[in-house]
Amino acid sequence: MKILLQFPEGLKQFALQHAKKLEGEGNEVFISSSPSFGACDLAIDEAKAIGAEKLVHFGHAEFHHVDFNVEYVEYRIDAPLGILESSIAELDGFKRIGLVTTIQHVHQLDEIKRFYEAHGKSVVIGRPYGFAKKPGQILGCDIGSAASVDKEVDALVYFGGGLFHPVGALLQTTKPFLSVDPFAGAVKRLDEYRETYKKKSRGRILASLNAENFGILVSTKNGQYNMNLARILRDKIERQGLRAAVLVSNTFNFESINNMLEFDAFVNTACPRIATEDGGNMRKPLLSPNEAMEVLEMKREGERIKI
Repeated sequence: MKILLQFPEGLKQFALQHAKKLEGEGNEVFISSSPSFGACDLAIDEAKAIGAEKLVHFGHAEFHHVDFNVEYVEYRIDAPLGILESSIAELDGFKRIGLVTTIQHVHQLDEIKRFYEAHGKSVVIGRPYGFAKKPGQILGCDIGSAASVDKEVDALVYFGGGLFHPVGALLQTTKPFLSVDPFAGAVKRLDEYRETYKKKSRGRILASLNAENFGILVSTKNGQYNMNLARILRDKIERQGLRAAVLVSNTFNFESINNMLEFDAFVNTACPRIATEDGGNMRKPLLSPNEAMEVLEMKREGERIKI
């Protein structure tokens, strides 16, 4: 069988050994060297271009159904749990906690839950309601497991590496939020990020109030493509007497977008984290769809006041 392998950045270091194992089983194996941002970014076009019969995608669970033969290898990681001891002091005063993690550590949630219960905590593991598939699992773009328990807990705890996933959950929840990183050996309260991101969002909106020309970003990635939303936004913008155009790309190159000097502001319809994480790479404001709608409403209100 002709197979294409796809790895996220953290697992590319193991690509050759997996390729050789499959070759030893009689397959013809190729490796995608493109960046991979998740199961929303399957290398299907590359697989079809080389005539592959199957794509093996490492590091993520299924995001949504695609019309191609895709095998998902979730790649479990048994992270050391010793750091949990250091988190107890930070959870003093919080009786009921919600627990979330990434797909790599979902299999450890029961053990982590037992640890906190042994220290007098009541632990809730939420169920996903979006693209995530397993209880307690969060994605950068899907924090349903955290949001589903936000109202019934005193605090939320993320177990895993980095800040990308917990910050996404933090921005869509309201309770005190603790990150427990077993790889960095760090326990950190993240609550301050809420106010930081809120101020940045307000800044993007205010910076767009005089915008007359909007570029609407549409990604062709299998799990990020949202042309319907782009058309709706374009129509709403143009009905207000402004100009808009849809800008299509697979992976956005912000240096290239910055060369499109006619646009006063941009609106992201792809991964929702692009507006919050990559806006600093743009010369002009990069808005989320909700922020764009707020800009239009404020413009309408301003026109009414002038009249």
